[in-house]
Amino acid sequence: MLEPVMFTGGLYKHDLVVELVEDLGGYILQKNVTQTEIILLILVPSEDKASLEALAKELRGELVRAPLAGTEVAVVTPTLAIHHLPHVACDIAEYLRRHGCKTNMLGLARGVGREIAQIDEYETALINEHDAAVFIFGNFQDCIKKKESLYRNISVPVVITGGPQMEAKDLPYAFAYVPSIGRMAHRSRKATEIGSLDRIVEAVGRALDKTRAAIAKDPLTTSPPRVMDAVREQVPDVEFSYSPLPIALDLNGVRVKLPYKDYKDAVRAVTFDEGVKLGEIATIKPSRMKDYILVRILPASETGFVF
Repeated sequence: MLEPVMFTGGLYKHDLVVELVEDLGGYILQKNVTQTEIILLILVPSEDKASLEALAKELRGELVRAPLAGTEVAVVTPTLAIHHLPHVACDIAEYLRRHGCKTNMLGLARGVGREIAQIDEYETALINEHDAAVFIFGNFQDCIKKKESLYRNISVPVVITGGPQMEAKDLPYAFAYVPSIGRMAHRSRKATEIGSLDRIVEAVGRALDKTRAAIAKDPLTTSPPRVMDAVREQVPDVEFSYSPLPIALDLNGVRVKLPYKDYKDAVRAVTFDEGVKLGEIATIKPSRMKDYILVRILPASETGFVF
C-alpha cells in the first residue's frame, strides 16, 4: 500500500529525497519550489516510510502524512451566483489544494431554493468521478436538512459544511458535517475561520482513508501512479494538453485530459513491462468532464493478479 506524505525542507540536497523515493518504488506526485524551500507530495510504500523519515530528519526537513495527496475532490455549491457567495467556495477549494488534492468547483444548475433544489443525472455522474465531495450550504439548519436530496445518490463520501451547529447523525447521507462555515461576504482570515477549514481538511482526509481501506481489501491490479507514468511515456501528446494538470490522479485510476474519440485507442494500448495492456486491466470510458478519458483500474478479484 502506498502512503501519501508531504516533505517540506530546503532546496539543497532535495534530490536525495527524490532518488530514495524512486529506489523504494514510490512516486513524486508534485514538486513546488519557493525560493530556498521545496515541497514534495510523495507516495511511498508503507513498509519503507521509516527510511524516508530518517532521511528527512537528516536533511532537517519535515515529513508529514498528507491524506489528500493524489486525489480529486469536488467542491459543490447550489449555484455559482453571488447569492451563494463563492468566497467560501474559493477558500475551501484553495485550502484543500494546498494540502495536496486536485479540486474541481461545481455549481448546480437548479440548486436554488429549499423546496425546489435539484441535481440532475449529469451532475451526479460528474461528482461520482471524484474521490470525495464537499457540499457548501448556508446558515439555516432546516434548509440544510431539506437539501439532502442533492447528495443522497452520490456514491463517493460527502462532507457537508454549513453555519449552524448540528450533529452528523442529523444528516444520514453525509460522511461528516463541519459547522461554522456558512454564508460569509469576506475571505477566511480569522483564526476561527482557518480552524474551520482545517476541520474540513481533516474530515475529507478521514473519508479518503476509509476509501483507501476499502480498496486495500481488494487491491487494484496496478497503482494509479504507475498508470500515470506509463500514459505520459507512451502517449506523448498528453504533454501538449492545455490543462495545468494533464493527468489527474484518483484513488482508483486517472483522468487523461485528451479528447476521448481521438486518443481512447492509444490509451487502451498502453503496455506495461509485464506485457499487459492497460485496456486489459482497466475500463476506458469518456469522462463527463469535457470529454476527457476516464481510466478506472479493475481490482484483483476481476483480473486475478496484481503487478
